[in-house]
Amino acid sequence: MSRGVQQLAKRPQLTGRAAILAVVVCAIAMSLAYPVREYISLRRSIAELRAEKARVEAEKQTLLARDRQLYDPNWQKKTAKERLFYCGPGEKCYVVMERQQAKEPAAVQQQPAPPPWYETLWESVEAADKGTGRRAVTGKESVGQS
Repeated sequence: MSRGVQQLAKRPQLTGRAAILAVVVCAIAMSLAYPVREYISLRRSIAELRAEKARVEAEKQTLLARDRQLYDPNWQKKTAKERLFYCGPGEKCYVVMERQQAKEPAAVQQQPAPPPWYETLWESVEAADKGTGRRAVTGKESVGQS
């Protein structure tokens, strides 16, 4: 028996067959790593696209419902009454004003809004054409006059 134990002790831990098997297993693992990674990323992309499709489908349904609503004559009448204060034939409609509006003094006026830029530009062109415009004062002229 001691001779069998000695033979096992002399035997190397890693044989040539085991080394080849380890290399083959590593090669297989390396060759499968890229396709598995691509598979996982494609599955993730598919899931994202399905979620986007569901969102777009829900938006489509909302728009279709609104489109149906726009062609509903009852909805049109209701909206015209609420938003535009329309009255149907033979109806009496009233608009109730809030008290805060009545308490504000009428004498207080807001400053008029400045005219649009194109009106100002056109007026300056007309004034320059007629010679009635005033000359712009630059920094150099104001220093020379003082």
